Order: sequence, then C-alpha cells, then structure tokens
Amino acid sequence: MTKTNVKNSHRIRRHARLRAKVSGTASRPRVAVFKSNQYMYVQVIDDVSHKTLIGLGDEKMKSGSAPKEAGAKEKRAFALGETVAEKLKGLKITEAVFDRGGFKYHGRIKAVADGVRTGGIKM
Repeated sequence: MTKTNVKNSHRIRRHARLRAKVSGTASRPRVAVFKSNQYMYVQVIDDVSHKTLIGLGDEKMKSGSAPKEAGAKEKRAFALGETVAEKLKGLKITEAVFDRGGFKYHGRIKAVADGVRTGGIKM
C-alpha cells in the first residue's frame, strides 16, 4: 500500500469516528468539507431526509491568468465559505454543524469554517 493510500484510509477512519457524533437536521444542517490538492468542495446536508441542500466547489473561483501567490488557496476557501453562508441565508438557515471530513482543523479547512461564520451562520 502506498503512502497516499495509507494517509487516505486513516482520514476515512477519522471521518467515520467524527460522523458517529455529528449529524445534520433540516434546521441545523451539516456543512461537510472535502479538500483535494487543488480544490475545495462543500456540501450542506440534511441527514434526516438524506438530501444535499447545497453543493459547491471553488474550481470556478480560480483565476487562470493570475500568478501563484502565497495563501491563494486559503483565500479561495474563505470565499467559498462566505458563498455557502449566503446560500444558507437564502434558505433561511441560521445555524449549521461543521464536518471537517477527517482533515485537521487547520489551513483551508479552518478558512472555510471562518468564511461561513463571517457570513453570519452560527456553527
């Protein structure tokens, strides 16, 4: 098993432990985050009715012609969090539960959570 496969299987096990405790409802949905090397993806999920309310990624926010700058991915992650917050407000939802997906609460994962909070959603 390669190092990448081992790291991913450990992340999946951490996520399973986290999901045993975290669940979303219609009034307080779960904000699930996935991070790849290049992009971030966020889903807002109602676990009671098994429906995804919102699904967004930051691949459309990437500007192809801009030079690489330090912290560009974190800035995109923060903007993605703010966009999720706006859409949640549109659905008249003010509270949510954060699901970090087995990743460390650090860097881009934290930036998404901060963006959602800055947008006015209580987590």
